[in-house]
Amino acid sequence: MEWVRDGSGRFSQRPYYEQAEMDFECERLVSTFLLDRHGQVTYPITTSDLTILIEREVADLDLGVDLSNEGDAVEGLTDFFPKSKPKVRISNTLTAPVMENRLRTTLTHELGHVKFHNFLWSFGQLPLITDQAYPQSPRCKRDQILISNKIDWMEWQAGYACGAYLMPISPLRQGVSRFLESAQWEGSIPLASPLAASLIRQVKADFAVSDDAARVRLLKCQFLSGDAPTKRMIQSG
Repeated sequence: MEWVRDGSGRFSQRPYYEQAEMDFECERLVSTFLLDRHGQVTYPITTSDLTILIEREVADLDLGVDLSNEGDAVEGLTDFFPKSKPKVRISNTLTAPVMENRLRTTLTHELGHVKFHNFLWSFGQLPLITDQAYPQSPRCKRDQILISNKIDWMEWQAGYACGAYLMPISPLRQGVSRFLESAQWEGSIPLASPLAASLIRQVKADFAVSDDAARVRLLKCQFLSGDAPTKRMIQSG
């Protein structure tokens, strides 16, 4: 991690993480938790385990909260405090079984805020803060959970962490490698191709995520590309 200028105006400086650094930290947290809790690391991580993992990291996790007064489409909220653990609230719109994938991505998005941003508030780093008042804790809308404009660095980082917790890089890379070998394909797969749709379905099944979450993660990790489909099959023999 390094400090860079905060163009959003929230802080005078903000943390910059390489994607590889975030992948490592997210996988380390999840795998250590699963090994401690179950004696083995297997995926997909269950929603129950995700809830317990977050509860270990925060002062309070409140599921099924009415967040309508926080603004349109706010589904998750992490409140940060000086010198204490944060509190996470999840919208009651995500409590139905049919909403489980959205609940899982919202939980891991908020966990991203907790792990990568809490230190900005917890130590009361007033020299970093623009106006000597603590910036408002992030309000996370549905369209920011998986992917957000990099200008909003805090939401982008939490969105990246969301995918990295649910689909850790090592098992994801192993699964993609097996898929490519079976398909006799080299390099990234064009997003518009039938092969990309097959890979998305595999990742969705392997990690219990939505099509959107699988697609975004594969694009961010460059296993998929936005290029037009071209034939790049490995020649046998």
